[in-house]
Amino acid sequence: MNPLRISIIVSALTVSSLALAADAGSNWTDKCASCHGADGQAETKMGKKLKIRSMTDADFQASFTDEQAVKAIKEGIKDPTSGKVKMKPIEGLADDEVTALVQHVRALKK
Repeated sequence: MNPLRISIIVSALTVSSLALAADAGSNWTDKCASCHGADGQAETKMGKKLKIRSMTDADFQASFTDEQAVKAIKEGIKDPTSGKVKMKPIEGLADDEVTALVQHVRALKK
């Protein structure tokens, strides 16, 4: 493959990954930050009320897999005892947007 083609492919992949990162940040702000906080620490009125754990906590992040995070985003979370909805599903996101959102959550870990 010639160097020009390689350069074009690398540039396209870089632009695509930047666009996904921007979408993840926007989706976090629009759909998650009201409870989880802009910084993921859940120091919001709703975060405190629902006793949401900080997404910056490494131990908390280690307690769930990416697959579980995807499922929570797509299906929501219910209390196993009461069945009460703890987090509504986020609707209208494509699979790549959900994946990017999970990567955004992982990047919040300190």
